[in-house]
Amino acid sequence: MNLPNKLTLSRVIAIPIFIVFFIFSTKDASLNIYRLISAIIFVVASVTDYFDGQIARKYNLVTNFGKLMDPLADKMLVITALVLLTESKEVHYLCTLVVILRELTISSIRLIALEKGIVIAASIWGKLKTATQMVSLVLILFRFYQINIVAYYFTYTLFYISTLFVIFSLVDYIIKSKDVFID
Repeated sequence: MNLPNKLTLSRVIAIPIFIVFFIFSTKDASLNIYRLISAIIFVVASVTDYFDGQIARKYNLVTNFGKLMDPLADKMLVITALVLLTESKEVHYLCTLVVILRELTISSIRLIALEKGIVIAASIWGKLKTATQMVSLVLILFRFYQINIVAYYFTYTLFYISTLFVIFSLVDYIIKSKDVFID
């Protein structure tokens, strides 16, 4: 169990803690301590994703565990946040559904590609999706949108743009993986 794998595992362990603090947070308009802690947990867990990948590549510590668990941990963290934010009516359920369907589709394609020895490189759409999604989720978790009308529109415009990138990255991934479906 090397450092990148420990960071990935810490992200998975952070998810139930994030859930507990989010659930304890009240649903009123004020930013209470439980919500603040849940948002900080999400940020710290998200940042570990960057560092585990950097460390693994720099020091040649890439493992099969990391290849499997790193993207899975990311998906688990984002989907958990989206489901909780959907339940609290801060995110529209259709956006959450689109993200879940994208992740299931791409994960399925990756499994088939892996069996065939095909590697599908990450695209600019996937990177834009991840960046805008993480920033918008952090803004929503910290309730930045409650500051004023400009903050509200900025936060949710970024979130809906990230949802568009979810769709674009899915379409791009399906197009790039056409060889996976050819027997």
